[in-house]
Amino acid sequence: MEKVALILAGGLGSKFWPKSTENTPKQFKYLYGEGTLLQNTYNRLLPFFKRENIFIVLSYAYKDLALEQIPSLQEENLIFEPFGRGTAPCTALSVNYILNKGFDENTLLSVFPADHIISNLGEFYHSLELSFEFASRNQSIVTIGIEPSRPETQFGYIQIDTSEKQDSGIYYCLTFAEKPDANTAQRFIDTGDFLWNSGIFICSINVFRNSFKKFLPDYNLKLSELNNIYGTKEYIEELRLIYKQISSISLDHGILEKADNVFCVNATFSWSDLSNWDELYRVQMKDANQNILMGDVVSINNKNSFIMSKDKLIGVVGMEDIIVIDTKEAIMICKRGQSDQVQEIVDFLRRKHIHKYL
Repeated sequence: MEKVALILAGGLGSKFWPKSTENTPKQFKYLYGEGTLLQNTYNRLLPFFKRENIFIVLSYAYKDLALEQIPSLQEENLIFEPFGRGTAPCTALSVNYILNKGFDENTLLSVFPADHIISNLGEFYHSLELSFEFASRNQSIVTIGIEPSRPETQFGYIQIDTSEKQDSGIYYCLTFAEKPDANTAQRFIDTGDFLWNSGIFICSINVFRNSFKKFLPDYNLKLSELNNIYGTKEYIEELRLIYKQISSISLDHGILEKADNVFCVNATFSWSDLSNWDELYRVQMKDANQNILMGDVVSINNKNSFIMSKDKLIGVVGMEDIIVIDTKEAIMICKRGQSDQVQEIVDFLRRKHIHKYL
């Protein structure tokens, strides 16, 4: 059975401002590992998928960036949306594109965010094998959950039915939970039946389309208007009009939380949703004082801090638990543990129409 991979690369990464900007969002940045986040995700999938079966969905604005960063990528493997409307519409749009490329409805679709960090690749590929094998035999959606190592408040969670194992390491999904507060996250860990939600899911194209029609009928009706004009001059403008008419919704909210045929692989590979500067600090190597110093930095008596310089010398003395990010356009300073609020800076700049820093 044919299998395809879809990389979701359309986000703006506002929590990584000022490094991540509208012109070059975080998935096109070198933040962790040898390549950009997009390059790392693409290369991670190459051993498991045919190159021609890996598709990337992103904004028209990032076409040149994607082709520059992945020179072997064919333009026909890029799927464009006019602007972001969440993971549910962009996946449905991508499925229509993939079907128009000649794949049939029995093709197994796998969806991967572009901004994750994954190691223990042998375990990662094993989890994919389990997911594909189960999805090929059942009319179901298979997600990948990660065994939690701590009560994390920045990740979503999946509650599984541990009383009944469907297959080797595969369980029925009971509920999906948003990012919890600290007490709730600890309770999730204590119960033993919650996994981190990796955002990766696998199912046949047929199962996805039926789920989309059932749970998001208004969205399905709008996007189906594109079927008769696909590949024509009118397509781009009609797609833009449709995207303006629909609201943003995620796959979790739109489909997975409502469906009764969702299962989960209990995976053990090392994983991180690189959501903000605090998470990048957590996964990076640190010096003896638990600092990360990048670029031209003079650090004296600092502890537990992340300081990154771009074009200028930064001197920091006697600080603890801070994040300092310098770029050509701006400097961001925040207390560690509060980098989620960096997005509020971006929101403020948008409200004030100060676009040169975005």
